[in-house]
Amino acid sequence: MSFEEEWGQLKAAAAMRLNSAGDSGGSAPAKGSADYVVSDDELGDIGHAAFELFNGLESTGKHAKVASETAGTGLKSEGFDTGAAFTEVTGTWETQVKTLLQACAHISNHLDYTKASKKADDEWIETQLRIVGPVAPEADGAVPASQISKYFQ
Repeated sequence: MSFEEEWGQLKAAAAMRLNSAGDSGGSAPAKGSADYVVSDDELGDIGHAAFELFNGLESTGKHAKVASETAGTGLKSEGFDTGAAFTEVTGTWETQVKTLLQACAHISNHLDYTKASKKADDEWIETQLRIVGPVAPEADGAVPASQISKYFQ
């Protein structure tokens, strides 16, 4: 099987999994709903996993760098073409590790920002609903549910 065929099969399998993600229950919204609901705990867990991957990869992804560079340089100085190839592979590996580190940091930082932004938005909406219009005394300062929809039109 060629790389392209295997890659195509993997992409098709991933697309099927993504398309059926809401079918198994869980916290996914009802079919036909355009909303995607993610709890703060889920955002925190995903961000934490990205942060842990970043920390682990930063040290383990580079553990063989010095030995690999030394071997590549030594082989190259002895006239072996393998040395130059080994040095090139080491450089490519280092570039890929750096790219993955940047991606993990971006995911972690973005989810931290999203969580904080969502909380700030929720607090702003809550404040706006508390200060708008006449409020029923039994509502504890909040806008009654029957009145909320008129503020979102």
